[in-house]
Amino acid sequence: MMLRARGAAGALLRLAGATAGVQSGGAPQLARAAFTRGFLDLHKMANKEAIEKEKARLKDEMSRGYFADISEIRKNHGKIATASKVIIPEVDAMKFPDLAVESPYGGALHLPLVVPALQDDDVEAGDGVIPDASLVCLSFRASSQKMAESWSSPFLDAFSADKNIHVYEVSFIDSWLLSSGPVRRAFLKVMRKSNNPRRHVVYAFGDHYDFRKKLQIINFLTGYIYLVDREGRIRWQGFGSATEEELSSLTASASILLDEK
Repeated sequence: MMLRARGAAGALLRLAGATAGVQSGGAPQLARAAFTRGFLDLHKMANKEAIEKEKARLKDEMSRGYFADISEIRKNHGKIATASKVIIPEVDAMKFPDLAVESPYGGALHLPLVVPALQDDDVEAGDGVIPDASLVCLSFRASSQKMAESWSSPFLDAFSADKNIHVYEVSFIDSWLLSSGPVRRAFLKVMRKSNNPRRHVVYAFGDHYDFRKKLQIINFLTGYIYLVDREGRIRWQGFGSATEEELSSLTASASILLDEK
C-alpha cells in the first residue's frame, strides 16, 4: 500500500509542479510542498491504522496464554463448547472462511470446496468431484491431531460406500522457518500421507490470525470439527475428541446433506 501511495503521490507532484509552473510562472514549490504535506498525512494515517490493528491483535492474543489453554482443556477435556445436536439450517449457517492448504503430494487447494454457480452436479475441483459434504478437522498443535482422527476415521467408515463424502485434516504450521519456500517443500515431503482418496491430510502455512478470528478460535490445544456443505456453509460443528453421541449426530447431519442434493 505504501508503494502504491508513493507512486500516486509522485504522479500528483509532477502534475502539480507542471501546472503551478504554467499558472504562476515559476512557483511550483508551494504546490509541491502542499502535495508533500498531503502525502505525509496519508502515510501517517496508513501507519496509524496498521499500528492500531497490530495493537488490537497483540492485546487479543496476549489475553490468553498456554497455561490458560491447558487449564481449559483439563477442565472440559477439550470440549470448549457444545457440539451441534442437529444440522444447522441453511439460513443460519455461516460460510467457512477461505483457507489455502497444501498436500504432501505436492498439490494445493482452497477450502472450502464449493460448487461454482450455474454449474451441474458433475463439476470437478482439481482432480476430484466436489463432495456433497466435507468434514474439515482443524489442528493447531500436534496434541489435537488424535482428536481430529477420532472424528475422521469413524466418519469415513460410516460413509465408506459414498464417494461424495470427503475428509480434510488440516494441520496449521505457523513457524516462519517451516513456512519458507525451500523448507516448506522439504517439510511436506516427509510428512504423513493418506492412502484413502477421500481422506486428505493437508497443511496450512503462515499466519492465520484473521481466519481464526472469523471462526472464533482461541484455544490452540483442542480440535475444531466442521461439517461443510457444497455451498461452503458450516452445517455442524464439534470440538475436542468425538463421543458416540456426537458421532451419531454428525453422521445424521451428513446423511441429510446427501439427501439435500
